[in-house]
Amino acid sequence: MEIFVLGFFAIGYLVLAGADIGVGMALPYLGRSAGERREVIAAIAPFFLGNEVWLVATGGVLAGLFPRLEGELLHGNHTVVVTLLVAWVVRDMGLWLRGRLPGARWQACWDGAIVAGSWGLALSWGALLSHVLLGIEGPVALLPALVIAALFGTHGLTFAALRLRGTLRARAAVLAGGAGEVRTYALTSVVLVVVGVLAGLRLPLEPGTSGPLLVPVVLTLIPFLVAAQAWVWWTFRHRVSGPSYL
Repeated sequence: MEIFVLGFFAIGYLVLAGADIGVGMALPYLGRSAGERREVIAAIAPFFLGNEVWLVATGGVLAGLFPRLEGELLHGNHTVVVTLLVAWVVRDMGLWLRGRLPGARWQACWDGAIVAGSWGLALSWGALLSHVLLGIEGPVALLPALVIAALFGTHGLTFAALRLRGTLRARAAVLAGGAGEVRTYALTSVVLVVVGVLAGLRLPLEPGTSGPLLVPVVLTLIPFLVAAQAWVWWTFRHRVSGPSYL
């Protein structure tokens, strides 16, 4: 049961947050003016904080139920993990601060932070998954990391195509082609699930001793988390019609 709980949160994060990471990576392509970039950001505005909860939950489950793996995985990939956290902070600073003040330079600065942070997140996850899946690290891991980043980017583009309208939607749908946005989003989601499952199969998943105490608590919270996520998706199911609060 401990493995199910960890896999549930980790794979959920890859699929859900992979979309907003990918949108951030593609921001210069999708939004070619300040107004367009703000509308693109509005596509992920209602979702990205909720998606990050899944990463926080994954970290908590990892530390609580798999303390040995947490030590090996995080401390053994110290540079990648620190890069991931820095990229996470930079990306979120960009999202929160770009709309706080007017001015082209101010917004361009934080737009750059969103793009750099999103690429940093995608490449960090790519490097971490490459190490787990293929056992490689260092500069040679850049190639598989780029493949994972491309997967995030494709996932984000299809998500943007589902959320945007008009010209922005047409740009975002460039990779969906005749398959359609929903089918392409479902396909990239399945690929991310497969990557997550394969990575999990490569990990030494030996639960610690706190499972009998923590697992019932976590299982009790899962329905509330899923219901909250479903509520957010239902509330913001319509296409973006203008800039958001970000």
